[in-house]
Amino acid sequence: MNITSQIKQPIQQEMELFEKKFYESMTSKVALLNRITYYIVNRKGKQMRPMFVFLVAKMVSEGKVNERTYRGASVIELIHTATLVHDDVVDDSNRRRGFFSINALWKNKIAVLVGDYLLSKGLLLSIDNGDFDLLRIISVAVREMSEGELLQIEKARRLDITEDVYYEIIRQKTATLIAACCALGAKSVSEDEVLVEKMRKFGELIGMAFQIKDDLFDYTDDAIGKPTGIDIKEQKMTLPLIYALNNCTSKEKSWCINSIKNHNKDKKRVKEVIQFVKDKNGLSFAEHKMVEFQQEALLLLQNFPNSEYKSSLELMVNYVIERKK
Repeated sequence: MNITSQIKQPIQQEMELFEKKFYESMTSKVALLNRITYYIVNRKGKQMRPMFVFLVAKMVSEGKVNERTYRGASVIELIHTATLVHDDVVDDSNRRRGFFSINALWKNKIAVLVGDYLLSKGLLLSIDNGDFDLLRIISVAVREMSEGELLQIEKARRLDITEDVYYEIIRQKTATLIAACCALGAKSVSEDEVLVEKMRKFGELIGMAFQIKDDLFDYTDDAIGKPTGIDIKEQKMTLPLIYALNNCTSKEKSWCINSIKNHNKDKKRVKEVIQFVKDKNGLSFAEHKMVEFQQEALLLLQNFPNSEYKSSLELMVNYVIERKK
């Protein structure tokens, strides 16, 4: 059994019912829209976000979930899907998880409108059911994701990102959505604000570790969906690179920044930059930081009674940093 199936095991029934409810939550009177949403549903990823919602909900409530839990999972998946559709337009990307992206098949205009539609469907699902507490958690996540993306764009132009700014970018861009999933899971079954905040923090820490792992993929030749050196080609500042730039001579720094800004299409130069980052211990530093976030997340689970849901969440935390893609 692969690791994802193992993690999913205790929430198998919930995930099957969720898929049905999720597809229903997307339906529309417009045939074109239904065709596109059908395409989206059939090309789903690992569905890590709804899994976090259900596992956290069941861990904190002795195995119970309710309709709010399903709605929370659907809303987060609707909004996450909307951001992916919009991201592909922004990045001019023709592929998503090995399949054609929406903008590649139906052009940008339709892709933007579909993203807007999914976003509004998510908001209405909460409003129609009076889940304003859940909506607040999700809306904060959407705001932070947009801020994180824009902060990254602003900083990438000058390549002057400090380690602290980098953490802020990934907290907003990546970690905030996983944090929202965990907070939603807890909030759907409990009124305890301290508990909800604890689970939000848990999700945030996993998200930080997850993004650093993604950064590390840029320096490996593993068969993942992302080509080696792509972050360098796109002038993205990642943790290994930031560390290398902070721990080298001013001459090396100028060479490295010049390579990223002006020679990022030159394969040989990109390889040299990758080697430079490795030589400066950028990778081992990033790995060390990733494990720190992971350990901190595991610590937050310690006081919960042992259960299959807790075990799955621990598996998930370890999978985040051990995954190969």
